[in-house]
Amino acid sequence: MKKLAVFFLALSVAFVGCSDDDSETITIDSSQPTGNLTVQQTGSFVAEGGTNSSGTVDIGTDTQGVQFLRLGSDFETAVATGTVAVYLSTSVVYTPDPMNGNPDLRLVGSVNENGEAFFKLEPTAESKFTHVILWCTSVGVQFGNAELN
Repeated sequence: MKKLAVFFLALSVAFVGCSDDDSETITIDSSQPTGNLTVQQTGSFVAEGGTNSSGTVDIGTDTQGVQFLRLGSDFETAVATGTVAVYLSTSVVYTPDPMNGNPDLRLVGSVNENGEAFFKLEPTAESKFTHVILWCTSVGVQFGNAELN
């Protein structure tokens, strides 16, 4: 009788623990633009630091008015060192100020593979940013820059 009671208790716990809610959670990738990207600024990377950095970069807005930085499908850099940081800058040179920060640099994200990539810019990029810089943190070398026009 005890075994039967334990069986029914276990069975009831199993049913109480289950849910009728079969709804599936869908996550939308907010790092991808909605619809077409309307480009406002564009540039081409110039290789630095002995790398093969090349390709295009664009800043634009999607159909929802969200601003993105896009590395083009032709984007290449030396990713063998690990991750390369992507910065907006007010100059062609990466100039950090570790003690105080630098209002003339804004980290956008990082890449670890070549090809097209999107970075959502929230808040939107200020007009003072004139360049995109590729910075390899692991070796402390600027891998490239692109002037935005």
